[in-house]
Amino acid sequence: MGEKEIGRISHYYGNLSVAVVDLTGSLAVKEWVAIRGATTDFEQVVKSIQIDHRNIESAGKGQSIGLMVKSKARAGDRVYKLNGD
Repeated sequence: MGEKEIGRISHYYGNLSVAVVDLTGSLAVKEWVAIRGATTDFEQVVKSIQIDHRNIESAGKGQSIGLMVKSKARAGDRVYKLNGD
C-alpha cells in the first residue's frame, strides 16, 4: 500500500480516543489512514471527522480536525493517507 503524509497530531484526548490533526492534505470519511510515531504504529478506516464538534464528510489542507482513533496517539505523530497502490 502506498501512503502520503497528510498531517500531524497536535493533541490527543485519551478519555475520548480523539486526536486533533492539523491537516497538510485532504481527508474524507471512509478513507484509510496510518498513524505513525516513535511508539505509535496503527492503521484504521476514518469513521468520522469533526470540526467544532460538528460531523463533516471531508476536510482539507490548513484545517484542524477531530479524528476518533482506535489506539493511543501522541502529539507529533504523523498521519498518512493509505491507497491501494
